[in-house]
Amino acid sequence: MKLIAGNSNEPLSEEISRRLATSLARAEIKRFKDSEVFVEVQENVRGEDVFVIQSTSNPANDHLMELLIVIDALTRASASRVTAVIPYFGYARQDRKAGPRTPISAKLVANLITTAGADRVLTVDLHAGQIQGFFDIPTDNLYAVKEFERRIREIHNGDLHEVTIVSPDVGGVVRARSLSKRLGNLPLAIVDKRREEAGASEVMNIIGEVKGRHCLIYDDIVDSGGTLCNAARAIMDKGAKSVSAYVTHGVLSDHAERRVMAEDALSRLVISDSILVSPEVQACPKIERVSIARLLAEAIRRISNEESVSSLFD
Repeated sequence: MKLIAGNSNEPLSEEISRRLATSLARAEIKRFKDSEVFVEVQENVRGEDVFVIQSTSNPANDHLMELLIVIDALTRASASRVTAVIPYFGYARQDRKAGPRTPISAKLVANLITTAGADRVLTVDLHAGQIQGFFDIPTDNLYAVKEFERRIREIHNGDLHEVTIVSPDVGGVVRARSLSKRLGNLPLAIVDKRREEAGASEVMNIIGEVKGRHCLIYDDIVDSGGTLCNAARAIMDKGAKSVSAYVTHGVLSDHAERRVMAEDALSRLVISDSILVSPEVQACPKIERVSIARLLAEAIRRISNEESVSSLFD
């Protein structure tokens, strides 16, 4: 087994390698003056099982090109198998035609990764489960719910009798229900909202009982933070005791940490380390991170050893 880290999230790659008791393979990934990506793998990978760790986060296009070129370099160097480990799969929100003459970019990116030479994909909390079907190669979609479950139990000291899990929209009910089941079939609530345009939403109603409850919003992506803050405010207006949010991918664009910090209705935002956050996000006292390195390391170990990974989906 060999691990190669792209430039998108080096701390996560290093933690994965530490948990696997191996070192990252030496590789040079740089840019020419005209911004073209240059890759040189500085170790022999002939016949090796190679895992390329790279989130396609901001700047998404640069990190995507890095991933594609690293995969191409490895296939031309006769690696026996190349697995693209993509903790955060960018373009996942473009998984369908949202209107006339619009692309399905998630499918295009899947085609690019496959054409580059990847033999397998490993990712975490895809925005839409059907994206797995966009790939013509084996694709494992892991879930960060175990890491969030552990943190929730720590925060509440195991006392969950006043906790309600909240889905931020109808489409996230399955995700919210999975967390609810892991925590002992906690009550569910749903935020019913109408989206007028991309990146903006208006909260209309709360379906379910939240009065007098500690509400935990569970979602896969937080971007600008506007929708999350609106939902937290609406839940508090319905009489909730507190509102916290647990979100796998902290995109946190456009100074989202400022919105989170300024929103009194939201007491805490917990994200994973699938995306390398900015120093401003790291310094925000309301935002904390849990690591998915253990989850990814175990999946990589099992794939390399040709063992079952199905238990990691439970």
